[in-house]
Amino acid sequence: MSTFSTRLIRWQRQHGRNSLPWQTRDPYRVWLSEIMLQQTQVATVLDYYPRFLAAFPTVQALAAASQDQVLSLWAGLGYYSRARNLHAAAQQIVQQHSGAFPPTRAELETLKGVGRSTAAAIAAFAYHQREAILDGNVKRVLCRVFAQDGDPANKAFERQLWALAESLLPSQPGDMPAYTQGLMDLGATLCTRSKPRCTECPMQSLCQAHAQNRTAELPRKKSPAAVQQQTLYWLIIEQNHAIWLHKRPQHGIWAGLWCAPTFNSLAELQHFAAQHHLPFHHATELPIIHHRLTHRQLEIIPYHIAADSGSLKAEGFNKVKAATGEWVSPQAFAQYGMPKPLEKLLAK
Repeated sequence: MSTFSTRLIRWQRQHGRNSLPWQTRDPYRVWLSEIMLQQTQVATVLDYYPRFLAAFPTVQALAAASQDQVLSLWAGLGYYSRARNLHAAAQQIVQQHSGAFPPTRAELETLKGVGRSTAAAIAAFAYHQREAILDGNVKRVLCRVFAQDGDPANKAFERQLWALAESLLPSQPGDMPAYTQGLMDLGATLCTRSKPRCTECPMQSLCQAHAQNRTAELPRKKSPAAVQQQTLYWLIIEQNHAIWLHKRPQHGIWAGLWCAPTFNSLAELQHFAAQHHLPFHHATELPIIHHRLTHRQLEIIPYHIAADSGSLKAEGFNKVKAATGEWVSPQAFAQYGMPKPLEKLLAK
């Protein structure tokens, strides 16, 4: 087992990724990167991370920000619950921990949106704690090197992988950053899902899957989740070149983002328009937008109404909806966190 960690640490220091902006012992920067890197490629995070850090250089600055400010900077990264949890966790740290990150995995796991593996990564990088991580890349490395064959959805098999991961930890706490980064680097660059570069891998002579010619077979693939097809209708209401946006509920699709009025049917949209005396008979149907979420394929049909301010004001639209929405000018769009497809539509 020690051979695995020794080889991995040596390989990481020579060939791994050692110039990433979040490779620091600052727990705030490590935590931010770990949350951003969930379900997101490093190349994408490298674009968002510096802008986010410039806006919120400390956990106190993030905690003091509004959710809208956080979501607007997160727009395009997807999985928006991460941003809402990030904001809530920052407030937890300020209110419950006097602005200091807790130093142990168990305490870090109490933060909103921080699971066992993320907490372990923060503890390993920032505090050199001997804690095991187990994300998708790490599972793939362990399943191949040690020929672990099991159902990825099976909890007993996952516990088996956790036990294996913990048994492999290096004995010296100072080696934890290189070891933890090495697991991530190996899975991301060499031991990839398809076309692994086995001849360059430091574990080739140890790898049981390679010896057994089972690299393509392990780890077992998860059964693909069913993709739900859903049709939505948007009503793009324009007045004096401003667009009416409302804030989505804190649950469900695009939770907490600013969006055009959204409906599940054309009948619902038409009822809304009639209720607020909007001239739907003058509406223009825009090209259909196709947008993929994790387990949902959206078909969005937008309708555009250009109404002069006099007609809307006269019919009381502003008055009725003022509490739940705002007229937003194009110059201010960047300040509002919106769903990516709406952002692209309005840019046109």
